[in-house]
This record gives sequence, structure tokens and C-alpha cells, in this order.
Amino acid sequence: MQLIPAIDLKNGQCVRLKQGLMEQATVFSDRPADTAEHWLTQGARRLHLVDLDGAFAGEPKNFAAIREILSAVSRHIPVQLGGGIRDLQTIEKYLNLGLNDVIIGTAAVKNPAFVHEACKEFPQHIIVGLDAKEGMVAIDGWATVTEHHVIDLSKQFENDGVNSIIYTDIGRDGMMSGVNIDATVKLAQAINIPIIASGGLSNLDDIRALCEVEQYGVTGAITGRAIYEGSIDFAEAQNLADELSAA
Repeated sequence: MQLIPAIDLKNGQCVRLKQGLMEQATVFSDRPADTAEHWLTQGARRLHLVDLDGAFAGEPKNFAAIREILSAVSRHIPVQLGGGIRDLQTIEKYLNLGLNDVIIGTAAVKNPAFVHEACKEFPQHIIVGLDAKEGMVAIDGWATVTEHHVIDLSKQFENDGVNSIIYTDIGRDGMMSGVNIDATVKLAQAINIPIIASGGLSNLDDIRALCEVEQYGVTGAITGRAIYEGSIDFAEAQNLADELSAA
């Protein structure tokens, strides 16, 4: 079970939102590259970046901060990024910059064929990000809840060659109310794509619960507010996950 620190970018700063609401942003750092280096020293094996402004605008908006982060850590660990990625040119630009994986979210929902095209053009570099509220997928920075059920939509990507699906429970994101284990497992069991859990991770009990369902294809978990506010010590949590995964 790989724990992945999240760095959410808004106006060039590292922030965390509650339930995806931009007006509910807490600034944790105005030097995101330093934050990335901190998680590297704490034992992170991958980083998760989100261009929040890009997600709402539909195009990259925090390019300078992303470039600085990649310059600082991409030689050491893989970095994945989502938010505002809508075309192949943007994907190519980020990969050339040193990004390891690109996360397609809104574009995957609005145009599933784009995922197939991206996987064909950039094999082994594409992740699909699906964010759901009560099982229904949301898009455009979570501003719009669609009529697509997350399981039904996920099945469309099974033969495309995506690396994994990041499943975020919007109702729990940034709330530190615990991971939605049941919904995450149901999704993992329904498809043959590895699932990365996101939203609600709050303490070591969540780590234990996730490790118990690793066998179903839940291979990682993204953590944000908990490691910034200190309810989880990242190094301790990853060590626990390693011990449980090896047991």
C-alpha cells in the first residue's frame, strides 16, 4: 500500500480544500517545491499534484509552481498531476517537463475516447481520476455532478491501458472523516484496473482498513489534510502500511 502525499496548487500556493470548495481553502505553504522536498525526505515514493485553478479553468494555471516541484523531486520519485488537462499537447508538455503520470478527470467523463487516444499516444503515463458524490461522478472542479455512476464509467476504460483510477469521495475530501472503504472496494472489485483511494484519510486506523482491502486491487491512497495538520505522521503511516502489506 503506497501512501501518496497531495500538493494542491492554488495561485501558486500549496492549499487544501474541504469538499472541493475553492472558498474553503487553507494555505499550508507558499513554497510548493519546498513542500515536495519535505515529503521526499519523509519517505514518499510518489507525489500527487493538483492544479486546482486549472481544474476550474480547463487549462494549466500553475505551470511555474509545477515546474519548480518537478525540478526539485522528479529525479528521485515519480510525480503525477491532474487539473485542467484536456488535450494531448498539454500531456506532452508536462511529460517533457519530467512528470511521470498525467491524470485525466473531466475530459475522461466528457470524452472517454480521449483517454483511449492518450493511452495510445503516451502508454504507461495515463491515470484516470474519477470524483464522486454518493456514487455519481462530478466534473469541472467538482462544480457539476453528472448522471454517470462511477462503476459504469470506470468500465469504459478497462481496455484502454490506464495505469490506475484515482477514486475520490467528494463528501469526505478534506474532512478527515475516514476513507469510504465500502465504495472503494466495490469499485475495485467491479473492474480490473488498480484503484488509488482518495478523500477522508485521517488516522492510522484508515491505513489499517486500506491494507485489509489491498487484495481487491486497492493499491494506494492519497493523503492531504491529515499529513499537513499532523493527525497522521507520514513516515510512520507508510512504515505501518509496509508492515501490514508484507504480513
